[in-house]
Amino acid sequence: MNDLLHNFFDWQLIGDVLPDLLTYGLRNTLILSVLSALLGSVIGMVLAIMSLSSRPWLRAPARVYTDIFRGMPAALTILMIGEGVFSAQISWLASPYPVAILALSLMSGAYIGEIFRSGIQSVEKGQGEACRALGMTHGQAMRLVVVPQGVRRVLPAMVNQFIAIIKDSSLVYFLGLITSQRELFRIGQDDSVATGNLSPLLATGLCYLLLTVPLTHLVNYIDRRLRDGSRRPAATPEEPSLVDPKEVLV
Repeated sequence: MNDLLHNFFDWQLIGDVLPDLLTYGLRNTLILSVLSALLGSVIGMVLAIMSLSSRPWLRAPARVYTDIFRGMPAALTILMIGEGVFSAQISWLASPYPVAILALSLMSGAYIGEIFRSGIQSVEKGQGEACRALGMTHGQAMRLVVVPQGVRRVLPAMVNQFIAIIKDSSLVYFLGLITSQRELFRIGQDDSVATGNLSPLLATGLCYLLLTVPLTHLVNYIDRRLRDGSRRPAATPEEPSLVDPKEVLV
């Protein structure tokens, strides 16, 4: 029992690794996650629109892309993209960071595309019909009415996907990172290997919880607000007040 506690709860080692985790480790993880989420959202929206198109030559590539990047393990995808980019010797992607952001964005784009697609399809068809009755084109109706409503409905799922991106960012160590580029997991792993103790990895897990637990509560809050808003009864018009006929007579 003492060995187990020492292997996981060596407070001296935890205190030694925390400064690195909370400075450049946390910063690098957030950079990877936020940039990947933004680029993945753009990719996802394009995929969602393509998959909802009436043209088969647009739907088919979106479906193939989604099936591939959702079906492959994240570690394998990152390794294959990294090896492909490094083999091609693309100068502006020479650093592991751009490659990692590209890989995470391509993977998250497949999931976000399905999230956007389900949100857009959940909007009542009458919304689009009303837009066409007002003289809007299909593109205007989608851009101004349907897509904004669909995105609003999938906000909880989008935050969940961002949590998944944060956790997947721990896999970029496969690409090889220098000391200043290390993210949370790589710092904890390196210190754990150097000391032969798992306490640095426990500290790393606590840092991930510091990021993901508030986001989880944010998901619950957004979901609760959306459900409460959908259940709120529509305001009924006020009944006109009755006027005494005697007051009308002069």
